[in-house]
Amino acid sequence: MKRSFAFGFGGVLMLAMACGGASQAPQQSKRATPLAHAVLASDASRCDTQGSDREVSEYDTSGDNRPDVRRVYRRMGDPPAVRLILVCREVDLDGDGRKDMVRYYNDEGRPLREEADRDFDGQIDALTFFQEGRIVRQEFDTNADGRIDTKLFFDDEGKPFRAERDLTGRSTPSEWKPDRWEYYEQGHLVRIGIDIDGDGRVDRWERRSEEERRLATGAEES
Repeated sequence: MKRSFAFGFGGVLMLAMACGGASQAPQQSKRATPLAHAVLASDASRCDTQGSDREVSEYDTSGDNRPDVRRVYRRMGDPPAVRLILVCREVDLDGDGRKDMVRYYNDEGRPLREEADRDFDGQIDALTFFQEGRIVRQEFDTNADGRIDTKLFFDDEGKPFRAERDLTGRSTPSEWKPDRWEYYEQGHLVRIGIDIDGDGRVDRWERRSEEERRLATGAEES
């Protein structure tokens, strides 16, 4: 059975950044492990490793002699001006041999989308979307039912400014129907809108006072 979990903005941002990587050619090191076999579906790989224009590098970053990071590059250009562009990177975070996080990149090596299995049950439950290299939106399945129920939006400085939640489960894959809206200033919740009758509009507003925000900030820091 999948277990539910809570998340904080700090943890969300760290999660999204954990799968990053520069768009550069793979470098040899004592921990670099050359790809000596085909990429197996059993490790939950989501990177496309097929094609004559792909190069794959695997690394052991935990020191257990098992590769836990895979980078897939695309060869661009014609000889002698061939260059490698990072197109996909995936990571085994808990050391169970299965990839738990994957990030996709565009032809310029900038991140496009990240998928993560945060509770390590084999199902993707967190999505991160990028625009021009910065996070613009994250989506979560917080109750482990296989459906997105929370969306978090970020400003140009990478700070969350609005969250939308579907607490009643009315959304479908084709239509997002939130019933709770949360607004943030400097990462702190300041206002909540609630749709009580399910018509898609706010029926009640709740505001957090300066004292409540101060106490919440103190609790987060303790």
